[in-house]
Amino acid sequence: MELLPRTAEEFSSAEYWERFFRRRGDKAFEWYGDYNQLCGVLHKYIKPRDQVLVVGCGNSELSEQLYDVGYRQLTNIDISETVVTHMSQRNAERRPGLAFLQADATQTSFESGSFQAALDKGTLDAMAAQEEGALAGRMLGEVGRVLAVGGRYVCVSLAQEHVVKMAVEHFVEEGWAVRLHCLGSQEGEDSGSDSSSFALPVFVLVCTKFRQPPPFPVLEMCQGEDGPPRRVASVPELLSAVKECQTYALLRQRLRAGTDASQNLSLTLCHAATGLPRYTLTVQDSPPTAKLPRNNHFAIFIVPQGRETDWQYGSAEGRGQLASSAAFRRLVVVAMHRDQEYQDMQAVQSELSTMVMDLAPPGMPANQQVPFLSVGGELGWREVVSRGVSALSGGYSVEDVRGEDGQLYRRLVFLDNAGLVQSESRLRAQGAAASARKKGKKKKSKPGPPPVAGGPSPSVDRGFLCCAHHEVMVAGLSLLGIGTAETKGVPVSVLLVGLGGGGLPQFVRDFVPAASVEVVELDPTILEVAQNWFGFQPDDRLKVTLGDGLEHINKLESQGGHFYDVIMFDVDSKDATVGMSCPPPAFVEKDFLEKVRNLLTPRGVFMLNLVCRNSSLREGVVARVRGVFPRVLSRGIEGEINEVLLCMRDQSEQEGKPSPFSSPALNKAAQGLQRALQGHSAPCNPQIDISALLEDLKIA
Repeated sequence: MELLPRTAEEFSSAEYWERFFRRRGDKAFEWYGDYNQLCGVLHKYIKPRDQVLVVGCGNSELSEQLYDVGYRQLTNIDISETVVTHMSQRNAERRPGLAFLQADATQTSFESGSFQAALDKGTLDAMAAQEEGALAGRMLGEVGRVLAVGGRYVCVSLAQEHVVKMAVEHFVEEGWAVRLHCLGSQEGEDSGSDSSSFALPVFVLVCTKFRQPPPFPVLEMCQGEDGPPRRVASVPELLSAVKECQTYALLRQRLRAGTDASQNLSLTLCHAATGLPRYTLTVQDSPPTAKLPRNNHFAIFIVPQGRETDWQYGSAEGRGQLASSAAFRRLVVVAMHRDQEYQDMQAVQSELSTMVMDLAPPGMPANQQVPFLSVGGELGWREVVSRGVSALSGGYSVEDVRGEDGQLYRRLVFLDNAGLVQSESRLRAQGAAASARKKGKKKKSKPGPPPVAGGPSPSVDRGFLCCAHHEVMVAGLSLLGIGTAETKGVPVSVLLVGLGGGGLPQFVRDFVPAASVEVVELDPTILEVAQNWFGFQPDDRLKVTLGDGLEHINKLESQGGHFYDVIMFDVDSKDATVGMSCPPPAFVEKDFLEKVRNLLTPRGVFMLNLVCRNSSLREGVVARVRGVFPRVLSRGIEGEINEVLLCMRDQSEQEGKPSPFSSPALNKAAQGLQRALQGHSAPCNPQIDISALLEDLKIA
């Protein structure tokens, strides 16, 4: 493609185009698509009776084809004398009424208001690279002058951000209505054509001249030539919509080029009318070495509503296992969004069918049937029971969902990180007995119908901990010897930093004999949510201090006289750039860890929920913890990044006695804690297996 410009500035150079057309000769150069690709939108906005100015016509066949279907009022202008002479000679006999004039589009001799339409295919893109956009600005001003009221500027463009921004802002300032059509990319249909070089979609900008400016900017976006217009509020929002279309086109080209099991590409499909997210599609390819059935090219998996955060669907490793079990070359995992209504599985399949075919793997036969997979053919169920905004954490949603085991669960989700469940509790019908555990070995039950509207509200099952790391923290209390004769009636004091939904502190208060819990929570909105929606009930044995956990521990240590048997950190970091999402880095600095140790009783245990994706960062954290605490045990969480560190203050082994960390000693301690939990009077039964949770403990 040596005839193409080497730099963007060459697009606007008269010398370049003069040289280009001399070398191109009689061959038409269909810049940004031909008549067949553009005719639908052109006929929509330009009528055969209109006086049409074609700006920068080049040697494109577009004007000739428009002339042949009845457009006889076409005036073509171009800066190149060569192309004007050539096009005039080529059409002298067959199209005597088709005019070609050499003219500078920034200053023509036409009378003001003499045209009903101005057609531009790529000229704006070319001129925008010259004089920092000033040349294009003068051209747009000239177009505005020669167009009559009600006239339209119809511009075919690749919609580079600076080009669209300049043009749209210009016409908005002039009081024109602006509409942008995304027609899709022009690549791939003919590998030998010039247009095959472009993977980006082609856009058609339509700007309509008003007699009086409207009271507010009229900005609209359309998908395809006939897509319904979607009103956008601002120029940045329109530019964002353009970028989404371009990103999708590049993604599609990448997916058509080959398969890659490690890429995990995803995109979000929005509702055409509202612009709100409706589906998120994640592409998961099988490894090239995978042994697959010959015809298993492509399949779509619909994730049940409310289950998109499950490990199997929400993590790359989980989706990889899902693709492996499905045994297709490419699996597209589809998640449905909250605040959207979905009629049934058939309606969802119909809605997705056309779009997902763009994501098919290369080499798939044209008539290959693509299966839709799901869990039992169900769409799942989700009900948002509360929404609000926290000054510290942003928007949040409290929603009830049905889990894999058929049970109902209540979740707290921060909308800035909607793929992560912040807190979760299991629900049960009023008066119903606790059912089988959610985690571990369980029998899957068929999902039942959602709760009946107007029926009794389900309550939180306070005897069930949904989060595995909370279960490990409770199991870690066995290191205190709870449930033995020596500790009977001995108070257990707990300091917890990070409330969440309140499930962990409520469990300790309800089931651990003689336990008193103090919780430090930074966000008052979280406390309100925990009390209103997650069954959290503070009292004289369960107290909450609103404030910064760092400052609170610093204050307690400096005052002296404050000691706890257990200190737990279960607090997340708001800084996503660190590589450690729990806790914030300041909580694991050596000086601060020493203050934590100073607040522990001699038998005390420090428990840390550590979530760290960066292996070197994790090693540094563990090294600092080991430097402060003489004995550190670790328990990983299956299928998650979380691990819980159990750190003893002064756990020295006595000569002649078995190690308290040997398997027999840990098992005995686990049995003691299990008896204590089961024997304590509480509103419901605890559902936890302490021995199983301590089986995988290891020295950190």
